Amino acid sequence: MWFICALFTTIIWGLAELFYKKGAIENEKYSHLKTCICVGIVMGIHAIYVLLTTNIQYDFRNIIMYLPVSFCYIFSMTLSFFGMKYIEESISDPIENTSGAITSILCFIILGQTICKLSLFGIILIVIGILMIGFLEMKGDTSRKKKLGKRMAIIAFSMPFLYATFDALGSFLDAYFLELETSPLLMVNEDNIELVANTSYELTFAISAIILMIYIFLHKEKIDIIHQKDKMLAAICETIGQFTYIYAMSGNAIIAAPMISSVCIVSVILSRIFLKEKLTIKQYLAIFTVIIGILMLAIAEVI
Repeated sequence: MWFICALFTTIIWGLAELFYKKGAIENEKYSHLKTCICVGIVMGIHAIYVLLTTNIQYDFRNIIMYLPVSFCYIFSMTLSFFGMKYIEESISDPIENTSGAITSILCFIILGQTICKLSLFGIILIVIGILMIGFLEMKGDTSRKKKLGKRMAIIAFSMPFLYATFDALGSFLDAYFLELETSPLLMVNEDNIELVANTSYELTFAISAIILMIYIFLHKEKIDIIHQKDKMLAAICETIGQFTYIYAMSGNAIIAAPMISSVCIVSVILSRIFLKEKLTIKQYLAIFTVIIGILMLAIAEVI
């Protein structure tokens, strides 16, 4: 079951990345915050639906208990939405999805889980690929520095790396929170722990959306959610994927995390087809080096 959930999450999140990128408007100051609001609205609706139609015996104190995980995910997504305005999806998504490798390393170092030689080689390939991407970026093979200025180009390029770091931390914490013996969540059992965790996350995102709406309103900026079609479609795909993701992570976190990280393959293909993104041969070589490393992690943990 966890394998099917992980596979479905990979596909639906790849589709979400396409809509996120289409909805990322470079000259719109609060575009990334509006995307967060859309995600928060959809997740909030889903959370309310779960609370009204299921008997999970939800304790609202779990919003606080699960806050460390929720914060990592929400903050990482906000950084990603900001970076999307300036970075090609074909570049940012493979970098962001190295979070699976970071999660595996954290599970190895802190939880004592093992990493085989194939996984280690995959991580090395990921590091080499990222260094290649960074070298090409700093060398000036792209026009980003000329377009945005050196300072802004560096800030924009750092967003995928920051996303990977915080998303990996969230995934690592999930492995702890979704283990019944160690979970600090209240009133949970084997049947409801995934729903309780996911509902806590969605309610936190909904609260964050309300706070962001107030922030944007105070800055006299229109939100106009109705006309944010791409952002809303991305939010729907994100919410569906999050629902299956939580089951994948609870089933086998050290395998599911790098497997789901292969979502970058889906997003790179979709970006090339629908967004017409064109990179240099060297950039594509670096990207596929990262992707091969990610796939090696997934394969190594399955065999």
